[in-house]
Amino acid sequence: MESGYVTTPFGRRPMSLGMLASQQLAETIEPGMKRSKWKLFRAICEARPALGVTDRALTVLDALLTFYPDDEISEEKGLIVFPSNAQLSLRARGMTPATLRRHLAVLVEAGLILRKDSPNGKRYARRDRAGAIGEAFGFSVAPLLARAVEIESLADQAVADRELLRVTRERLTVCRRDISKLIAAALEEGVSGNWEGISAMFRALLARIPRVATAEDLAPLLDEMGLLRAEIVNMLERRIKAKKIDANESQIEHHKQNSNPDSLYELEPSFETKQGEKAAADNDPNAGPSDERRLKQQKPSGGRSNRVGGAADPGAGPGLKSFPLGLVLQACPSIPDYGPGGSIGNWRDLMSAAVVVRSMLGVSPSAYEEACSGMGPENAATVIACILERGGHINSPGGYLRDLTRRTERGEFAIGPMLMALVRANGPTARHAS
Repeated sequence: MESGYVTTPFGRRPMSLGMLASQQLAETIEPGMKRSKWKLFRAICEARPALGVTDRALTVLDALLTFYPDDEISEEKGLIVFPSNAQLSLRARGMTPATLRRHLAVLVEAGLILRKDSPNGKRYARRDRAGAIGEAFGFSVAPLLARAVEIESLADQAVADRELLRVTRERLTVCRRDISKLIAAALEEGVSGNWEGISAMFRALLARIPRVATAEDLAPLLDEMGLLRAEIVNMLERRIKAKKIDANESQIEHHKQNSNPDSLYELEPSFETKQGEKAAADNDPNAGPSDERRLKQQKPSGGRSNRVGGAADPGAGPGLKSFPLGLVLQACPSIPDYGPGGSIGNWRDLMSAAVVVRSMLGVSPSAYEEACSGMGPENAATVIACILERGGHINSPGGYLRDLTRRTERGEFAIGPMLMALVRANGPTARHAS
């Protein structure tokens, strides 16, 4: 500050510790520090909620800064502006004197300006013979310069938070659209599954979206919607895979029945080779190539188990996608205690912990192997972690796991709703890296 001593307000306005702290802060300006007043003002506008000022108060601050003679605020140029209330009201868009005083008080309380009142409360400056200002009474903008780094940091954080909110809203909108249309496609295609329950879960998530939301409010909802979308995609991919396998089997059968469509022998009635017939044909010097071909065609073609390519049973190994490990650990906070060294850092650690928990819960090795085959090892370990978390509600973990495996192979079980229920039971989710 220019004065170098404490100043108190004129008249009946009381002095406060906040004013004293602002004056002390204003004396800590680093030598040679400068800031563009309009860039600093824009930063204050960005950080307005964090600074606790209103938009009308910013209108008054804007008007005050127009009275500062230079574009850059610095101690060398002075830090006091001394407009009259009439001039300040004109530059504040015609604000009434009472409203003007109220918002000036808001700026003082927020620590953005200081009052330096004259003995009679008037605002003026004393100049020397050369016309330079020797002493001025009015409003000091020294706190703006002293808090410039803090204000710029708050503005950057406000911009980052706004961008995060925008991105989160966009992702939530896309996720809502995806879930809605995927459910509609599943119902139209007649895909088996508890679509009524999934739709009810989706509606419940939509009902939890607040009208005025922050990024922190939307983050857990986005996580749960992403989990629900992943589960729906899993169910639809199982249906697509089953259709592809059925189509492959049909093509293989069609290929075997029409492997030689130009052969005349397929038009003749088939008959079994009698004992010794092939030997007779081999010994008959008059047997031609056509007879050998006919004997080869009379060999058994084999059943469905000998099809070319060995098409797999659509119920075996559905190839489900695993969920983010961080989300699994959020839903099942008890499982890390059984990992190597009492922690879980990757999927290998989780699967090792699942083997320990499987034995502890009395789940047989065969039941766990069937789960790994039917769900995939990552998902089987996830289910074991969920069973551990819900241990008090499950009488027979082994039978429960076998039942879930069978239901998974039939496309009737989804891991996502189980995980989401545990996430909600264990408190709000944070953002997770997969």
